[in-house]
Amino acid sequence: MLQTIGFIFFLILFVYLASGVVYLFIFSLAGLLRGKKKFEPVAKKKSIAVIIPSYKEDNVILDTARRAANHNYPDGKFQVFIVADNLKVETIIRLRAIPVQVIQVHFETSTKAKSLNAALNGINADQFEIAMILDADNIMKEGCLESVNAAFQEGARALQCHRTAKNQQNPVAILDAISEEINNHLFRKGPRALGLSATLIGSGMAFRFEELRGIFNLPQILNNPGEDREVDIQLMRNLVTVEYADEAIVFDEKVSSAGVFEKQRVRWLEAQLNHFRRFLQPDVSASEKNLNYWSKFFQTMLLPRSLYILSFGLLLLLIIVETTFNFHFLFPARNWWILLMSLFVFSLLMAVPRAFYNRKTGRAMLHLPVLIAKMVRALLRIKSNRTEFLHTPKTYTS
Repeated sequence: MLQTIGFIFFLILFVYLASGVVYLFIFSLAGLLRGKKKFEPVAKKKSIAVIIPSYKEDNVILDTARRAANHNYPDGKFQVFIVADNLKVETIIRLRAIPVQVIQVHFETSTKAKSLNAALNGINADQFEIAMILDADNIMKEGCLESVNAAFQEGARALQCHRTAKNQQNPVAILDAISEEINNHLFRKGPRALGLSATLIGSGMAFRFEELRGIFNLPQILNNPGEDREVDIQLMRNLVTVEYADEAIVFDEKVSSAGVFEKQRVRWLEAQLNHFRRFLQPDVSASEKNLNYWSKFFQTMLLPRSLYILSFGLLLLLIIVETTFNFHFLFPARNWWILLMSLFVFSLLMAVPRAFYNRKTGRAMLHLPVLIAKMVRALLRIKSNRTEFLHTPKTYTS
């Protein structure tokens, strides 16, 4: 009886892990075959509002605002708006001297969604066709807005830029940078290669101004700490395909300490849990059940990669015990588990850019057990009903 229960448990575990690994493998292979999507500059220019919410980020916002205001897109065709939530008075004075437009906000409970809602409703929509959303630490590479403009000139309604690391100063930052690029490959390049919608990240995103304002006026988004996932859902419901622009680069600060990593992952895990629940609610469950719907629904059920690694590590120990003592309790047979682990590793290897195959990455991998432990701690700290934004400090400006 006990052996039967064990077999059933391992079979269910195998099916769950295998379905996730096969999903990742398909998109990893598709992303590898896609190549880079180029949006060449065009003569006709759309007007762009670059909106940057900033909550207590006095350390980096001045550098971000200055670089955004100096971006190489025609004058008169874009304007930078800083949404100042709990910024110091001296920071606001210096921002206005850059110059950028400053929208000061005050909330009892701050969220990024509330800041964006205030900006989108405070900006004259008649002046802008596109809303570009950046985080307070994001730096647009030269030509980024030209690529955004070209994509929308070709008919895009929503676009995710290629967000990449602007810092790799220690092992934690390197591992976070690699994780970002794996996500770009699996959830943006891969889906677009198969004609599906790219998944939004939270910044480096561009939308039709009026469409985005309509989404941020929905009541369910204002207290949602994972506002980008709600935007993703609403675009899916409206049958909007999110494009992905490989060469529209937005540099993003990666976490560089295990403590901040844990706090950030708590926020991400909570957002994923809430995202899964949204699919069970009537408005979302009534959406058209196309391939894009099912792909996004399945994404909400995936484990974080570090937990896949932990699970396969524990299973590998069980395989060693089985082999050593010639005692069989895994089901299916161990060769199937080894094949599944190999497929998972191969999927990740295909998704990691070649530039990371070096000794520096090898040394950074030694810190992976620490981050896996932090992910487990993050899993134990999640609150499904949290409404406030878990702020992770940003300091890197080089």
